[in-house]
Amino acid sequence: MTAQPLHFDGPGGDRPRRVPPMPERTPQALRLAIQEHAPHLLPVFEAHWRRAIGEAFNLTPVPAFMRLWWTEYAIARDPGLADHLRDLEARAATSEDPAESARLLDEYSRLRHEAAHAEPGR
Repeated sequence: MTAQPLHFDGPGGDRPRRVPPMPERTPQALRLAIQEHAPHLLPVFEAHWRRAIGEAFNLTPVPAFMRLWWTEYAIARDPGLADHLRDLEARAATSEDPAESARLLDEYSRLRHEAAHAEPGR
């Protein structure tokens, strides 16, 4: 496995912290990563798996399920990113300036898009 990415907390980015790498792109590897690094997501992940996939013989929903949970885990494994996204969402919801709300939501969307495209091992 490659070295874990190093992220920085705070406005000045002065406190280094390690973010666990993304797992292989398989449901099993993603579940194990969630269990280890974001256990608060595990009950919802498993309930969603049972509801969407369960004992189905049709694997059509698996790619959509993986995209959703890949993004959720990529965010949850980085508490600084998760906090920043919650802050952006809250500020956009309470802003009285439509342009400011749009700017905040654009940043929110960009960061979620980046999380969705995180590569295994990074």
